[in-house]
Amino acid sequence: MITAADELLLRRAIEIAAHAVTLGDAPYGSLLAGPDGTILIEAHNTVRRDNDITAHPELKLARWAARELDELTAAETTMYTSCQPCGMCTGGIVRSGLGRVVFALSTAQLVELNPAGSWPEVPQDGPALFGEARLPIVEYYKL
Repeated sequence: MITAADELLLRRAIEIAAHAVTLGDAPYGSLLAGPDGTILIEAHNTVRRDNDITAHPELKLARWAARELDELTAAETTMYTSCQPCGMCTGGIVRSGLGRVVFALSTAQLVELNPAGSWPEVPQDGPALFGEARLPIVEYYKL
């Protein structure tokens, strides 16, 4: 459930996105807030500026959290973001241990506003070579 306090921080994420546009960057902004609502860090999309397809603000914040926060603190944080995180960012968020994400626009709403923003599916084939592929996993994890 989204609260009035969530809406206040979500508006800040939207402001970050709007500011990104004034810098010539894509219109996406995010922030991480601690359990008391204190903003820990903010970021916006710098994919074009950095020539880096991973420079989404959600992934930047997830990486920061994984480096800078202990597991318990990360689990108590909330990410506020102007748009629903993409699959790449969602993977980073999960692995960073963040506790919650609150977003303004859904992916479906974003694509409705900007149809060019949708990505095609990339075919994937597998699994294959289980006997060989399992060996480094077993070795690393001492299974």
